[in-house]
Amino acid sequence: MSISNYPNGFVNGVTIRGVPVLQSQPGQVFWVNNSSVLSPDGVGGTDSGPGTYKQPFSTIDYAVGRCVASRGDIILVMPGHAETITTAAQLILDVAGIAIIGLGAGSLRPTLTFGAAAANIPITAANVSVKNILHVANFADVASYYTVTGTATPKDFAIEECEFRDTSSILNALKIVTDNATVNALDGFNFVKNHVWSLGTTAATTAISLLAAANRMRLQDNQMTYAVLNDTPALMTMSTFIALDLIISGNRVFRANTSSTGGTLFSGSGVCTGLVYDNYVWHLDNSAGLMATTGQALGFFENYCPITSAADKSGLINPVAV
Repeated sequence: MSISNYPNGFVNGVTIRGVPVLQSQPGQVFWVNNSSVLSPDGVGGTDSGPGTYKQPFSTIDYAVGRCVASRGDIILVMPGHAETITTAAQLILDVAGIAIIGLGAGSLRPTLTFGAAAANIPITAANVSVKNILHVANFADVASYYTVTGTATPKDFAIEECEFRDTSSILNALKIVTDNATVNALDGFNFVKNHVWSLGTTAATTAISLLAAANRMRLQDNQMTYAVLNDTPALMTMSTFIALDLIISGNRVFRANTSSTGGTLFSGSGVCTGLVYDNYVWHLDNSAGLMATTGQALGFFENYCPITSAADKSGLINPVAV
């Protein structure tokens, strides 16, 4: 299938209105749109069409199935597109090297609504990225938006500039990404520039659950607001598992817990290595004031959180400077 009126390309590139148009990826571009707002001369999305700009597919999963592994294919999801996920079989990220990019801003961003506790998106392939998608939990205790399934090793998975939003305190998600028990399955995981608005108060809510050792994770520049759940970290739980070359930086977390012995930002007891810097964490623990419960071999620089329960006090460097 040709995706251009000029299948042989332009030897010296092409400039339109003085702006160079670059081919930045080697693969195909597929379009997805099931909304009523169509492109000029376009038709409604259908999975029996070619997946072009004017004849888009109607589901993301169908577009994933049309991709070729490691070719660099891109799936562009148009503004207003919406899907409801109720099982673990509706959307599976099982083709390596693809990017799913949502178009639009605010409520016009492509929206995935999770309508069952077991609803999730399994991840089995490496080098997959998801960007600018709105995720909404609309069921009690949705276990996890994304789940590393079986013994898969989807290394270098990336979630960037997405939003995760609960419907209420009881219609909520417990996790954003849940690891499997396979060592190094989440190597190279990137969770960057996301917004998390968590209202859940019925069970422990943490963005990332690490269930095996992993290297090269980057958890950076996320804005996270959580309901009060004492001794529950907002960003990540690691248990005894070791994360090497871990970077946690630039995160802004509001969780007004009055007890932080579980760590407000992240928790674990493994001997991890890497850097934790420039994080701002708000809680209301008047005694322990713990931002994290692990730290062996981690370098901490310029992290701030309160050590008093007064609501109008500024944070101090945490852990304590030496």
